[in-house]
Amino acid sequence: MNAPDPTEVATELESLLLRRAAAGDAEAFATLTRQLARPALALAGRVLGDAILAEDAVQEALTRLWREASRFDPSRGTFAAWWRRMLLNVTLDGRRRLRPVAPLDDAANLAAPDPDPLQRAEQADVAARVQAAMAILPPRQRAALSLFHGDGLSMAEIAEALSCSEKAVEGLLTRGRAELRIRLTGVKDDQ
Repeated sequence: MNAPDPTEVATELESLLLRRAAAGDAEAFATLTRQLARPALALAGRVLGDAILAEDAVQEALTRLWREASRFDPSRGTFAAWWRRMLLNVTLDGRRRLRPVAPLDDAANLAAPDPDPLQRAEQADVAARVQAAMAILPPRQRAALSLFHGDGLSMAEIAEALSCSEKAVEGLLTRGRAELRIRLTGVKDDQ
């Protein structure tokens, strides 16, 4: 007998917690929030390029999740896809100011420190250059790149999250990668 897919088990658990939250179970929602907050903060941070704005976006998305928990329909898709779309909608709506809230745990604390100071400095320099280059990209390109390279989502999953076609996702990724290549290396493709 095959072991259950951990992703499916997590999605089923999240769906159950969401149903309980929709019925008013604050403890179930708190458990769901603890599971969602850290990965959501990492994604929002990659898309927005700003930790404070990312914290605000995640707080707003979690508030919306609490208010709209009863609207989730498993026959229309997975909880993970529904939540990701909700989070991205709030994150991509970065033009309006979100009210500051108490910060969530810093996603940067997830990585174990590298004992070699030179290597750590080089990694920090590369990360800062990539973050600066990503910050210049349009938000939908940043989102597509973050979902594909950061979260490992398929084209279909990204298309669903961004409410566009897979072909549009390919275009977003191609343009985003080309712009990053120019910003990071100064080399422009002549294709």
